[in-house]
Amino acid sequence: MEFALIAVALVWLAGTWLVVYRQARFYQIEEYKSVRYLRWAISRRERWLPARPLAACVIGVGLAFVLSESPGSIMPMLIGLVVSLTAVWPPSEGEVKKGFKATARAKRLLAAAGLVAAAELGVLLFVVSRLPLPELGVVRLAAALLIGLLAFLSAPLILAVANVVVQPVEEFLRRRFIAQARGVLDEVRPTVVGITGSYGKTSTKTYLTHILNGRYKTYPTPKSYNTMMGVCIAINNDIAHDRGIEYFVCEMGAYIPGEIERICDLTHPAISIVVEVGPQHLERFGTLENVAIAKYEIIKALPPDGVGVFNWDNPYVREMYQRGYPQTRLAVSQTVDPQNVPAGGPRFVASDVQETLDGLRFTVTDTAAGQSEAFEMPLLGQHNVTNVLLATAVAVQEGMPLRDVARRVRGLQPAESRLVRQMTPEGITIINDAYSANPVGIVYALRVLALHQTGRRLLITPGMVELGTLQGQENRKLGEVAAQHATDVILVGSKQTQPIHEGLLAAGFAADRLQVVETLAEAVAWYRSNLRAGDSVLFMNDLPETYSS
Repeated sequence: MEFALIAVALVWLAGTWLVVYRQARFYQIEEYKSVRYLRWAISRRERWLPARPLAACVIGVGLAFVLSESPGSIMPMLIGLVVSLTAVWPPSEGEVKKGFKATARAKRLLAAAGLVAAAELGVLLFVVSRLPLPELGVVRLAAALLIGLLAFLSAPLILAVANVVVQPVEEFLRRRFIAQARGVLDEVRPTVVGITGSYGKTSTKTYLTHILNGRYKTYPTPKSYNTMMGVCIAINNDIAHDRGIEYFVCEMGAYIPGEIERICDLTHPAISIVVEVGPQHLERFGTLENVAIAKYEIIKALPPDGVGVFNWDNPYVREMYQRGYPQTRLAVSQTVDPQNVPAGGPRFVASDVQETLDGLRFTVTDTAAGQSEAFEMPLLGQHNVTNVLLATAVAVQEGMPLRDVARRVRGLQPAESRLVRQMTPEGITIINDAYSANPVGIVYALRVLALHQTGRRLLITPGMVELGTLQGQENRKLGEVAAQHATDVILVGSKQTQPIHEGLLAAGFAADRLQVVETLAEAVAWYRSNLRAGDSVLFMNDLPETYSS
């Protein structure tokens, strides 16, 4: 009987390990932050108390009680094995948007979690073995199932405990990795250009790198690497093996105060760009003022002879400019009249902006030099005018003539999943703006959709997230704006998209042109079945599974 008890426990242990492995993906999505992960895990009952294991245990005990009550009978434990296998058998994960990445850190976490789970089960077995349980098989079965169920349901806590266990190791490796990156930068000594903002960081980085590469050897942090570890990976993996790099364009993100300051302490930027301050990640900072304080860290980190570059059109960024530090400050604008620039106002101004399906055309005026150039670029989205102006300001400051910058701009390409257009073999235009969505970008993205006049214009979106107290309000505005530009809308996720739904209907959008589905796969299947040549579809944002309704 003891062997059968252990066999049942081992089945539950295997099931617990599998749950821990699956949950590790969400732990990664939440950036190994235990509080955020546990908040997500307990936000829905089925995540922390799935119905099947609980029901299987109750049914199993009931069957054992009915079929065998004699002491020493093995029938309860046989039932227990079948019940345990049924309870822990993994359900389908469904649509997986962001798969688990088996990084070295993730492997260490999983190894620790496996040991924690085994230790927990061992302790529970030991405790139960010391209890004066009767020999009646059904009682021992109930004890075995209770042990397994407790371990199984504690999978989220197991991950959190494992994260604490490996923290000293992670901190040691982190310090060593940062020290290695610091050493690389001390040897190569590139001019570091830091870029931050609530949004627009990656696009600005991409454009600046392309422009500077017309004269200097320039390396950007890859993709959207903008955390301390992401920046260190870029330095240790790439800059360390290319000592000819002259400019390092470093994207810097912030989820907590002081994060940008720490990245600056490593990289020591000589030039800093602030793109935007907005409600992206507002739930983490609380107020826009706190967001602005965090972004200003990149300016405070500049030496007195450094260069600050600011987006004049954003009031929070303009206030940073007007603080007067550093001495060399460059502001850009696409709203100011280049013939009537206020005293102490922006130096680089875009005017006569025109957007077509071929891209953007505008005039850039260097108000300090009294020089203007016509810019043409195959980019969509008028917010990209500001991003290019910021890049232009840095390039001119570093010695590139405005005319040369205009020439380089003609070859710009959009950053990954940011208003990227492509045509399917069936003649349907896909506009991929799935990386993220923010209150500024969604307006320009919908205007791009509206440029397509040959057929239906479909918007597929789960809406915007992490906007704190403004989330409902901003998503309702998204619905109101979408009603002006889209002919059809598919909302992904019924709960989080309710404000968009309300905004669409309030703006008079036809209810029969609006659908709500639960997965992106359903939306894709619909457009493939219903859209025809000449139609267009805008994919706006693609949330990871942690935001599923």
